[in-house]
Order: sequence, then structure tokens, then C-alpha cells
Amino acid sequence: MVALETSKLFSPLSPSELSALSRQARERSFAAGEEIFREGDRGDGLYVVRSGRVEISGSVDSGARLVFSEVGPGEVFGEMAVIENQPRSAWAVAREDTRVYFIPRDEMLALVARSPALALALLQEISRRLREFNQQYLRQVLQAERLAIVGRFARSIVHDLKNPLNIIGLTAEVAGQKRASLKARQQAAGHIRKQVERISDLINEILDFTQGAPANFVLAPVNYGAFVAQLLEELGPEAGLKSVALALANPPPSVEVFIHPKRLRRVFYNLVHNATDAMPSGGRVVFRFQVTAKEVVTELEDGGPGIAPEMAGQLFQVFATHGKAHGTGLGLFICKRILTDHGGWIAARNLPDGGAVFSFGLPRRPPEAAAAASLSGPAPATP
Repeated sequence: MVALETSKLFSPLSPSELSALSRQARERSFAAGEEIFREGDRGDGLYVVRSGRVEISGSVDSGARLVFSEVGPGEVFGEMAVIENQPRSAWAVAREDTRVYFIPRDEMLALVARSPALALALLQEISRRLREFNQQYLRQVLQAERLAIVGRFARSIVHDLKNPLNIIGLTAEVAGQKRASLKARQQAAGHIRKQVERISDLINEILDFTQGAPANFVLAPVNYGAFVAQLLEELGPEAGLKSVALALANPPPSVEVFIHPKRLRRVFYNLVHNATDAMPSGGRVVFRFQVTAKEVVTELEDGGPGIAPEMAGQLFQVFATHGKAHGTGLGLFICKRILTDHGGWIAARNLPDGGAVFSFGLPRRPPEAAAAASLSGPAPATP
């Protein structure tokens, strides 16, 4: 149990001022769990804990109460009532049997007016309390954001794994039929192996993202036409499960590009899955290709509703998603990062009559070679 004059807040007061303060203070007692004041009550004065502990809490959007702090013997609470004539903005509840000193607002204001040192001490106390509140609030916000991110990643993993797991399930069912030939079983085993590899790639991609690790991979020369043809062969049956056909406006060009095949496959998978999601009643995804001396451009056109106007400026930002029940906003962000790591680009636009077109470009030289060429002068024309 502490005397009023031992409170740190009142240490600047002279003996005569402390004596006057003691005469004005009123002692009050509260049982454990009893409210001292509640949010919305009139801010009629300041309290000093003589013995026990007091919990300070405030309401949040859900209607629940969030504990801001606990104050013990010698500490003050309800101090905002001294500087503003406003209703209480928090609850004060005795955590245990508690005795307090109550100093009415008018008497406290008179003391502050006579003692600049007390005014400064009160300001410092309010500043300290606000800092504590801000830190507590930031911890709560960060915790909520962490939980939200965990939820988004969980949805992302589930969303990305559904398609290969469906294919594995259907293929295993076919392979398990008694009438299945040896060739059919071997083909099924090959399909299952590819999907298992794809699941492993997806998980590694998510892990790369969560760790914030820089892309650290080697680009190798690959025939782009053969690479795309094999990919579309894999993606065709999967899109077919959603009544979507993959079509070619022109053949994929048989030119050499420097890519990381596993990482670039993720771009095709993400864009095709987004296109099929945009056409729940089925449709077509049309691929177009264009070759220049510097790059190969690939376009995917779908027959969906197009890109929502509110998404146009943030389409490739992390966690940006719109209109998808299970969307996480990671797919297009990862596409952009993979293409940037390849020295390429990605863009999107709406068609006048509906549908969206996603385009991406890949340099025909590795980024390092292109940079060296630009420094040494113009490159000779490429046929």
C-alpha cells in the first residue's frame, strides 16, 4: 500500500501542494472484478492506485474488449480526463481487491495550473501511456496480419495442389482397372510422376516466396516451340476437366530462348488456371506467338468477363485478387517475379468485346548477354 505523495506523478509537488492534494483526494475501494469506470462514462477525474491492480481495456470492432495495460500501486489511470472534458474511452476494472485515490478533475486542473513541473510530469505520463498503447496495438495488428498471411498461404497451397491431385486420382483410377493394358498402366505411371514433380515444384515455389529468397537459378538454351508443345500437351487434359479447350492461333516458334524450364512452366500453369477459372461454363484459351530480333512474345486470350477495373492497377501485386472464391493473389505476382528473373515482362489488357489477354515476353538472349551486347554496341540482325 502506497501513500499518495509517493506516486511518481506527484514527485514535482512541494510539501504544501502535496498536503493540499491529500486533502482533496478521496479514497475508494473496489472488489475484484468490479468496474471502476466504463467506456462512455463522464471523465470526472484521475485515479491513483493505492493497493491492488487495475486492468485498462477498450472495445474493438467485434465488440470484444482488448486489454491495453495493467496498473499497480503508485501508478495513475484515467489521466486523459484531466486534459480533455470528454467521455471515458476505456474500461477500468479491478483485477483484485483494490483501493484507489480519486482526484476530481477541477482540483487536478487547479494543481496543474499552479505547477508547471506537474503539468510536464502529467504530459510525460500521458505520452508514456500512448507509447505503450501504440506498441500493444502494433503487436495485435502484426499478429492478426501473420495469421491472415498463414491463412492465405494455406489457401494458396490447397488451390495449387487441387489440380495435380485430381489428375493423380483420375489416373490412378484408370490404372487400377482390371482391363487396363500394360501400355495404359505405363502411361498412367508417367502422368502420375509428372504430377508429383509438379507438386514438388509448386511447394518449392511457395517456400521460395515465404523465405523471400532471391531467385538463384541458371538459364539454359531451350527450343521454345518444343517446350510449349509439351506444356500444352500436359495442360490440355487438365483444362478439359473444366470444359475449356486450349487452341493455337499460330504454331509456337521453334527458336532458342534462355529459360529455367521448371520455373517458366509455373507461369503457363498459373495463367491457364486463371483463364479456366474465369470461364466456369467452359470456353477456349487461345495462344498466340510473336518473334522479334530481341524477344519471343506469348499471348493467352480467354473468353471470360475480363479484368475488373478496380484490379487494373494492382493485378501483379502480392495478395491482389478479385472475384475468385479461392483466390489468394499469389499466382500473378509469382508469374511476374519469374519473368522478371528471366529478364522478361508480363502485361494484361481487356478485349473490346469481352475477355482478357495476358502477354509476356522472354528475351532471346540471357539477361547477362543482352546487357553485354548493349554495352558493346548494336547486335547484328537476327534472321
